[in-house]
Amino acid sequence: MCLAIPALILSLHDDSAEVDIGGLRRTIGTMLTPQVKVGDYVLLHTGYSIGILKPEEAEETLALFREMAELSDFH
Repeated sequence: MCLAIPALILSLHDDSAEVDIGGLRRTIGTMLTPQVKVGDYVLLHTGYSIGILKPEEAEETLALFREMAELSDFH
């Protein structure tokens, strides 16, 4: 099973980007999505953006993650 999560592009640097993932900042590779822009949501898998998401899709997924965290012992 594979897991990919939404990440918000904060800044771009050649073939990488700084992203926000639920309040955490990470650097990811953007070689597979060269058209990505600051402010876009990307689908992040194993450190690489593999697609661009519509903001509504990303927000819906992030809301589900927040709800799951509230229901678990991991928050």
